Amino acid sequence: MLGDDAELTAAVLAAQSGDETAFRTVYRAVQPRLLGYVRTLVGDPDAEDVASEAWLQIARDLERFSGDADRFRGWAARIARNRALDHIRMRGRRPATVGDETELTGKAAESDTAGEAIEALATDTTLSLIARLPQDQAEAVVLRVVVGLDAKSAAETLGKRPGAVRTAAHRGLKRLAELLEDDPESASALGALPPQREPRDRAVTSASVTHTHARTQKDM
Repeated sequence: MLGDDAELTAAVLAAQSGDETAFRTVYRAVQPRLLGYVRTLVGDPDAEDVASEAWLQIARDLERFSGDADRFRGWAARIARNRALDHIRMRGRRPATVGDETELTGKAAESDTAGEAIEALATDTTLSLIARLPQDQAEAVVLRVVVGLDAKSAAETLGKRPGAVRTAAHRGLKRLAELLEDDPESASALGALPPQREPRDRAVTSASVTHTHARTQKDM
């Protein structure tokens, strides 16, 4: 691991030992993309509150987590998704759009080349376009491209097969490319999104845990 992943892994391990500064580092590294994922589930008005609930659980359960930066992002995404679904149930409503899972049985193309069409978009602009996708595609795209999970981790978060997630992400990216062709303003909003992550061997580590105490967002 190099760069940001190594730094995030080290920060997670330090946070597990009660280092508040390290926890703030973890929060600042993961929160923006995690919030983007929550927005695809509950919409803008409630996203901040749901994300806050997710971070309270992350802080509470952090001592039980074991793994590197990749695993932490996947673990945090699962917690955020569960909190979002709880919020939706409590409100008695469904996500804005729900895809047909029968569409996910097909095979994805060998490479998600449509992803190149959105790599130059600013994150906020991209998320506004992703919100126009069916829910299954939106979640797959956000987890793989925005949150940065590989297909296996994204599948674990969604409770689906990796192949189904790859298919949904591919179809979502292809649809985004079509939306960009119809939206010159979005196509001209330059920024940078990472390409989809592919699985790699992970060195799973665990940390000895000392005392940790509850954290709130104002501490982060």
